Amino acid sequence: QVVAQRFAPQEFLLVAYAPRAPLFSPESFEALASLAEKLRSLERVASVRSLLDVPLFSLAPGGLSADSDPAEFSIARVGFAPEEIARALRGHPLYVDLLVNREQTATALQGLFRPDPALEQLRAEQLPLLQAALRGELGAAGQAQRDALRKKIAAREAKLDRIRHQEIRQIRRLVAGAEENADVYLGGVHVLGYQLVEIIRSDLLIFGTAIAALIVLLLGVLFRSWRWVAIPLACCAASVLATLGLFGLLGLKATVISSNFIALQLILTLAIVIHLIVQYREIRRQQPDWGQTELVTATLRRKLLPCLYAGLTTSVGFAALLLSGIAPVVSFGAMMMVAMAVSLLVSLVLFPALMALFGREPVVAEPRLSGRLLQAMVAAARQRGRVIGGVSLLLLLAGATGLLWLDVENSFINYFRDSTQVHQELAFIDRELGGTTALDLVYRVPPAERHPELVLTAATVQQLQRIQKALADRPGMGKVLSVVNFTELARTLNDDRPLTEYELTAVYRTLEAPLRNDLLGSFFAPDQQELRIAARVIDTTPNLNRQALLNDLRQDLAALELEADDYTLSNLFVLYQDLLQRLYRSQILTLGVVYLALALAFALIFRSPTLALVAVAPNVLATLLILGLMGWAGIPLDFMTITIAAIAMGIAVDDTIHYVHRYREEAASGAEQALARSHASVGAAILYTSGIIALGFALLAFSDFVPSVLFGLLTALAMLLALAANLLLLPVLLAAVHAITVSGPVPASPAGR
Repeated sequence: QVVAQRFAPQEFLLVAYAPRAPLFSPESFEALASLAEKLRSLERVASVRSLLDVPLFSLAPGGLSADSDPAEFSIARVGFAPEEIARALRGHPLYVDLLVNREQTATALQGLFRPDPALEQLRAEQLPLLQAALRGELGAAGQAQRDALRKKIAAREAKLDRIRHQEIRQIRRLVAGAEENADVYLGGVHVLGYQLVEIIRSDLLIFGTAIAALIVLLLGVLFRSWRWVAIPLACCAASVLATLGLFGLLGLKATVISSNFIALQLILTLAIVIHLIVQYREIRRQQPDWGQTELVTATLRRKLLPCLYAGLTTSVGFAALLLSGIAPVVSFGAMMMVAMAVSLLVSLVLFPALMALFGREPVVAEPRLSGRLLQAMVAAARQRGRVIGGVSLLLLLAGATGLLWLDVENSFINYFRDSTQVHQELAFIDRELGGTTALDLVYRVPPAERHPELVLTAATVQQLQRIQKALADRPGMGKVLSVVNFTELARTLNDDRPLTEYELTAVYRTLEAPLRNDLLGSFFAPDQQELRIAARVIDTTPNLNRQALLNDLRQDLAALELEADDYTLSNLFVLYQDLLQRLYRSQILTLGVVYLALALAFALIFRSPTLALVAVAPNVLATLLILGLMGWAGIPLDFMTITIAAIAMGIAVDDTIHYVHRYREEAASGAEQALARSHASVGAAILYTSGIIALGFALLAFSDFVPSVLFGLLTALAMLLALAANLLLLPVLLAAVHAITVSGPVPASPAGR
């Protein structure tokens, strides 16, 4: 924010234009002029920079003078010959990779937008408060003022975002006619944000509907009764709608990270309801003479405690996200805690209320396929306990080793499939027009280099040249622009002789203030004696390690005898990379906290430290294995895959609580009988829940948004891992400590066996 306010870079949007005719031809120039005029028709567009409007000083007849008007030397005014234009632009220090590509086959129009004065004023008022908060000097009055400003800024930014989205849709319509004779691409950070929102919105609609339809189908196939389709859907719909309304009242907003909270809440609600359904049907078979009220009451009594415990431990897992220090992750953790509480409340209230409207269900046998699968799993737990334990230990070690390979290297381009429009647009601008992700370096002129009569001393210009070269020489670096480029241009106009520091000062002071600010205001802040180097990173560079790029750049600057306080690295590249690194650190931190919190919660619930460790084991295995697989497969952590561990933990915890609670009820009959009965009841619910949700989320593999694809596939895999951990490893561990599981207090069962 400091850099943005000090150097005032204007909001812009790029229209890249690659004509099928030669770029320097009347046909292309006419099309460019038409596109520029269409962009100027937008209300917020202040100006449009294009190849036709910028001055070609090297073609100025008779040379330049102090009275020269730069606009007089533009293509639009003079109509230079194509050969002259090509020669003047070849290797141009300003325009190459900015307005024209090196091959001179494509150009870019830059639409500059008028700022929102009220929003700029609010941000200017907010900035010193944010700085005071970082220093720990913000008192209660300052906090109240900061919070009030934050709300005002959020409201104006939301309104501005809606306007931007309308403008982007309008621009796409305006440029549609030009696509007959050229390839046209849109670029800019706000275009990327618009595309991101549109794709996620489309995914929520299309795949949300598809997942709901698949859940309906699978519920019908598994339970063979329309009531067991209607009741879960009613509970899921009521939970989601109530949560959405509550989020609105609390002012919690969905982000890219938390946009999947609906899917997660469906998982949590469906899991609760399926456990209730399976329990009801079990009691119905055991007590054929009971009425509906007795059956529903017994179901609730049997499942109330494990559901409450499961909700508590799942909330503990999501609460650990509050420690991450990343605002969207903290918000996601808070949202999921609220969603868990709503799901629990709605399910435990709405399920019996709806069941009261129905009569008793006829006694129905469980599906044969699931019954055979569960029998095979309990047999494996009984007869192959050592093998299961050994394999689980090996998988745990493999998962822990995979964590060492887990990284956060990623780019915006990789978020979209190659076939999508947004990927093609980003890739074209990235390759042909100097990169996509902005990286700023702000150099503070040391007091020793300042001179009262000079704008910039020769020492400062030379140091800036060395810094810019260090940036430009880094692999993956695209266009690099600063005051240095203007001095290079001046040299070409001065018979290849560099300007002296006095000549440079004279030229600077000769320029009129508006022109001076337009040309150099984004690169030089004379009052603060700071110089900005604006670079763009080419994200499509093969094997580009973005964190290594920053580290190497800092080493290069240290070799130039620059201290950390002499410069600032900023803009989107630094912000994004810092956020990814924080995601990685927060993931490791929260995992450790979650494991400890769950162990304490299990110890309180089961009143046995040994049983608590047993209950934690499947959760540790599921989460470490899913993260380890991501590391081995080279799948980086990002805004959506960061939630996979929490999902795996939440699913495994729910299943663990229900299984251990039922096992303790049955433990008095012996380990083998306890395992068989627990598998036949709770095991069936775990199998149904995991199968339905895994198949549903696997549909996201067809999304155009790569994080959604990974989220869907990894969630499905997390479900299956949690299923295996709780129906294979957990029974083995419970049987091994059977004496302890029997010794604790066991809630009385009102249903009989």
